[in-house]
Amino acid sequence: MSRFVLALLLLFVSFCTFSQVLTHEDSLSAGLIRSNNVTVISGYGQAKVQYDFRTKTAVANLTRNVLFLGHKFNDKIYFFSEMELENAKVTNGNPSGEISMEQLFLKFNINRDLYLQAGLFIPRIGIINENHLPTTFNGNDRTFVETLIIPSTWREIGVGVYGNLRSIPGLNYSFAVVNGLNSSTFVNGSGIAEGKQEGSNATASNLAVTGALLYYLKNWRLQASAYYGGSAGLIKRVADSLQLKSGPFGTPVSLVEANAQYHNNGISFRALATMVRIPDAFAINRAYANNTPSTMVGYYAELGYDIYRLFQTRTTKTFVVFAREEFLDLNYRIPVNGIKDGINVKHYTVLGFTFRPVSGVVVKADYVLRRTDERNEDLIVTPFPQQLPYYTSNGFFNLGIGYSF
Repeated sequence: MSRFVLALLLLFVSFCTFSQVLTHEDSLSAGLIRSNNVTVISGYGQAKVQYDFRTKTAVANLTRNVLFLGHKFNDKIYFFSEMELENAKVTNGNPSGEISMEQLFLKFNINRDLYLQAGLFIPRIGIINENHLPTTFNGNDRTFVETLIIPSTWREIGVGVYGNLRSIPGLNYSFAVVNGLNSSTFVNGSGIAEGKQEGSNATASNLAVTGALLYYLKNWRLQASAYYGGSAGLIKRVADSLQLKSGPFGTPVSLVEANAQYHNNGISFRALATMVRIPDAFAINRAYANNTPSTMVGYYAELGYDIYRLFQTRTTKTFVVFAREEFLDLNYRIPVNGIKDGINVKHYTVLGFTFRPVSGVVVKADYVLRRTDERNEDLIVTPFPQQLPYYTSNGFFNLGIGYSF
């Protein structure tokens, strides 16, 4: 048996995972690169065309291109970095794309069962947050629940501990301390996403802790995670003037989620449920007038089947047809100084297919039906005809490509 095959088997036993190594980044992370002082280049990206059935218009967009650069110093220390360009370009003064670091951290292997990472990294929260390559999920867009409630990709600066327990095969754990959120930049309708600081002059006076338990059981992948952190990184005098709670966990935000995935004989299933609580939403609204809710909830379930399994069981190609149902309420509970808006109660039905002609390449097509409650007209500053009409039901057709290497 070759050393490479042996390494693969050891990796399987150590992490009890049914997934394959997908990219050069995965190979570096899994320790399958034997030589030291090796630099690895990898990447992923996607593009799509979307047709809006209500307005009868279409938009073509290069959604993202991400370049990965990593380095193995020795068997104990690794470097990982990802730079992302969204929406093809960045122009000065006009709405366009964004260039940002998606990750930049050092990984320190303590032993076979434990490692640390420090820098700008993505905590283990939800499904899409860690596994967001376009080749790993169905549909042209990431799930709406894991975009608007769990703000994937959610990365902050901090230190994380990751490990697995030999005494309980298949059980993995993680714990991290990172900088907190910035509640002054919360935007109604986008959850806590605009409060992410993403390593850009982040206020680190407020901290957050996050942890996850991940368990592999036969063909199942089961996970639960939680987040708790402050959102007012202000000096006490300023926080007091705004009547906000200061300190490491002042003006807190909490998130809990649980998810399950199943893969076997061409059948794939995934489901997730999550809740965000902001107990001091009243104080945040009083300070910043950003209509922050006190509770948000969301869940989704998806079922897929690889129809190649009906004809060929040994091919590396896949053609997955899938259906997904999502629900999210971004103003499930609001404080007395908050205003409800029906467009924040969202239902999505997504139907489509994902074709993988080779490992690392996908062609996707999907239809998205979006339904919401009625819009709160009191929140409309500019009336019709300047303000376009709002439809509580609308359909979108998406066609796109994606890659990872």
